[in-house]
Amino acid sequence: MATSTTQVLIVGAGPTGLMLALGLAARGVRFRIVDKKAGPGEASRAMVVQARTLEFYRQLGFAEALVAEGIRIEHLHVRKHGKEAAAIDITDIGTGISPYPFVLSYPQDDHERFLVGRLRKLGIEVEWNTALDTLDQDADGVHAVLANGDAIEVGYLCGCDGARSVVRESLRLGFPGGTYAHMFYVADVKAAGPFQMDLSMNLDAEGFALVLPVRSRGVQRLIGVVPEALSGRDDLGFEDIRERVEQLSGIQVEELNWFSSYRVHHRVADHFRAGRCFVAGDAGHVHSPVGGQGMNTGIGDAFNLAWKLADVLAGHAGASLLDTYETERIAFARSLVATTDRAFQNVIGLGIGSRLLRGWIVPHVMPALVKLKALRRLMFDLVSQVRIEYRASALSEGTAGRIHGGDRLPWVDIPRDGDNFAPLRSLDWQVHVYGNLQPTMRDACTRHDLAAHAFPWSQQAGHAGLLRDAVYLVRPDGYVAWASEKQDPAALVDYLGRKALRVNASG
Repeated sequence: MATSTTQVLIVGAGPTGLMLALGLAARGVRFRIVDKKAGPGEASRAMVVQARTLEFYRQLGFAEALVAEGIRIEHLHVRKHGKEAAAIDITDIGTGISPYPFVLSYPQDDHERFLVGRLRKLGIEVEWNTALDTLDQDADGVHAVLANGDAIEVGYLCGCDGARSVVRESLRLGFPGGTYAHMFYVADVKAAGPFQMDLSMNLDAEGFALVLPVRSRGVQRLIGVVPEALSGRDDLGFEDIRERVEQLSGIQVEELNWFSSYRVHHRVADHFRAGRCFVAGDAGHVHSPVGGQGMNTGIGDAFNLAWKLADVLAGHAGASLLDTYETERIAFARSLVATTDRAFQNVIGLGIGSRLLRGWIVPHVMPALVKLKALRRLMFDLVSQVRIEYRASALSEGTAGRIHGGDRLPWVDIPRDGDNFAPLRSLDWQVHVYGNLQPTMRDACTRHDLAAHAFPWSQQAGHAGLLRDAVYLVRPDGYVAWASEKQDPAALVDYLGRKALRVNASG
């Protein structure tokens, strides 16, 4: 039985719920995390950990440990009709953009066990085999009853319980969208020959298949579209598609570890918040697997929500801060679903445009374009999630250089001194100046309990869009909240006051 000191109940212990738990734990929030499953997933579809996710993990102190367990993909092999058409070097494709400029392959089931282990190191255990039964809320809190009869009174409840979310259904939140006609398959197999460390994209007239490395088991992950003639079968097995998969991918399967087929949905909940309850991850949005965005988007939801809950519960911000969770994350989710929907339809379609894309543009045109620096940067920006911005948020104000309030703080490497992301490990509000920090601005930061960081001006800072001697107020999640070309303490204090942020008694 939970005590009244529990502040938050997290329902669901997939990557989204685990990230929310770790974010809350890092800020001293008291919570419980429950899941109806018996333990972490044994099989998964998500494979790619994007750079923005690793940046969040760095703030929590374990990015390097996770990277060490995954595989950095250095080459993308594009195969057409079973034969290699191009090999594209994507080693450190995001150099200069992120401290993690690469594509990391790390399967979701291993990922979940890793995050559970991080929680355990903090003395926190996931309560497995524990389902949510009912929830009710009023202006003062949430009353939740678990299937085992345990009754919990908490300030807030977060549903991270997947596409069939009990929390979302209990809150009567609509989940509009649809289901694609195509069926996907996913399998872990041991293939003949040496273990392949690269990513392979295999194309033909009817669809595509991906082959990725899974280090922990020394196997290859296969992901692709089930042939249309077989997509209606409920008893589909790997042997039904083995010949096609082997011919398309160019590998010979010696051993099957597991196989699954599934339908792909595209949906976004009407709201991500209802009173004191929230939904995040697949409970709020599901979409096609194109680009490896789903799991990473849920982790982004959780990191966004965690610091906001922590600030409100600690009295460092007004309750209105929680309104920005929905406005920021639902806008991105809707945009992402629309974008991946178009990409998915283009990739798997049977029309002339899709056939041209698979038969000519991807295998023959894309390899040449990827050699161009601007195109490499654009590809990394789009897929890595570093391009996500919240300019329309109620928290976002001002512009300095090319950086607007709501933009991700650009990463700047500082020779001999590390980088400008190192201070973000405090998980707190802070001020950044690239150049000279004036004493009056430093004093204002001190009065309002804001760490002030002055970084030497550099050519890289300018290339990143920052303005010399300008002021950037950075949120706990590494996004710029307020930007000003001038170091005006009164303007900073005015912003803090209007947003009810961390203004202490001496301010």
